[in-house]
Amino acid sequence: MHDIQKLLEDKRAKARLGGGEKRIASQHAKGKLTARERLELLLDEGSFEEWDMFVEHRCSDFGMADNKVPGDGVVTGYGMINGRLVFVFSQDFTVFGGALSEAHAEKICKIMDQAMKVGAPVIGLNDSGGARIQEGVASLGGYAEVFQRNVMASGVIPQISLIMGPCAGGAVYSPAMTDFIFMVKDSSYMFVTGPEVVKTVTHEEVSAEELGGASAHTTKSGVADLAFENDVEAILMIRRFYNYLPLNNREKPPVRKGGDPADRRDDSLDTLVPDHPNKPYDIKELILKVVDDGDFFEIQPEHAKNIVVGMARMDGQTVGIVANNPQVLAGCLDIKSSIKAARFVRFCDAFNIPVITFVDVPGFMPGTAQEYGGIIKHGAKLLYAYAECTVPKVTVITRKAYGGAYDVMSSKHLRGDVNFAWPNAEIAVMGAKGAVEIIFREDKGDPAKLAAKEAEYKARFANPFVAGARGFIDDVIQPHETRKRICRSLAMLRDKKIENPWRKHGNIPL
Repeated sequence: MHDIQKLLEDKRAKARLGGGEKRIASQHAKGKLTARERLELLLDEGSFEEWDMFVEHRCSDFGMADNKVPGDGVVTGYGMINGRLVFVFSQDFTVFGGALSEAHAEKICKIMDQAMKVGAPVIGLNDSGGARIQEGVASLGGYAEVFQRNVMASGVIPQISLIMGPCAGGAVYSPAMTDFIFMVKDSSYMFVTGPEVVKTVTHEEVSAEELGGASAHTTKSGVADLAFENDVEAILMIRRFYNYLPLNNREKPPVRKGGDPADRRDDSLDTLVPDHPNKPYDIKELILKVVDDGDFFEIQPEHAKNIVVGMARMDGQTVGIVANNPQVLAGCLDIKSSIKAARFVRFCDAFNIPVITFVDVPGFMPGTAQEYGGIIKHGAKLLYAYAECTVPKVTVITRKAYGGAYDVMSSKHLRGDVNFAWPNAEIAVMGAKGAVEIIFREDKGDPAKLAAKEAEYKARFANPFVAGARGFIDDVIQPHETRKRICRSLAMLRDKKIENPWRKHGNIPL
């Protein structure tokens, strides 16, 4: 018995050592934590239950038979984050560069299968050089097994990817199918083909950071949602973000009431929107003043800035916020912002998170670049997301709601539950100037006449009462009471039940 216990301890010690002291020191020298150190930070102290510590690869080619490390380059198991269950895998770059083998993939698949059975989220900490070349097609098969589980888990349990090192080739498609991707600046990168292949094929000279670093993916491509300064900040922010999410699609998100009264009023909101209709203002100021304790977790803050999305709480209840941002492109919807918001709305809908929409939108972005890029199809993604969405939807029109963009932004016609407007809101097909120039084309040579017609049009349509008369707006509210009215609406909608017609799945305009 003593011998077996010693053997067990020796094997555990070897597994914990990963690729050895030298490689651990190399990992630390790059400013990176090891796979196990990351899990210690991510999970509540003493809560981690490790699985498959003794798993080894089965490859015998290229001298691999004599080169085995217990755990095979990934640490898997489950634990708690703020007392709530989560399944995790953390790739170990010190073992074969974190390369994925068949056995490595089987470990990840096992915890994903278990997470689906018990209904708990999966967080993956990615730090891998890609497929293990020595195993050939077996490692590719391993990737595909993980991909299949990502797809089956989508919309059933939340999936979060934290890219903490290289993630290249086929490896990128697993994070791409998860709900959120977070990266670490200067030490993580994602790309399908690396700089060397790019240089060979297209003759472009580009560094790994420029091609697929955190900055590229959080600003240009929109592949990643957030980038953090280092491993520690990234992990602490994931712990904070986790508090907003339900464990699975059968649960509602956790309610965490603070000391912020639901009926709190903020008189400064009465002067937030400028008198001049074309003057910008900070929509984030409205969000921070309306949500609980001014606490807003923004998603993709550096990408498609003309729309703002993120998580917050209203009277303790998790909500998703979507808001047009008049400070960027006047708040117009374009291709990137439509995709960004559509994906976020669909996530909220999948996981029972009510959606609050603040509308100030002059329309869709005009121009050949947008039309050739497919704004019709991409704009329809946001429309589709809102129309399909069955969670509570509360909409507040703060200023402009013009044209098709009014329809798209969670209007009453797309089953908005409660639709409010501020007193100075304008709901119309287009702005007064453009409308008058079209309606009274024959008066183009008479500026005085046009100005009079424009004033008439404004008096007629530059207010929320025409829409209110038709029941498209439930109430016109004072800006200072926005928080109270939203919180009351959410309380009323708490037990909302609505089902879409049965179908295998819809065909969203991709």
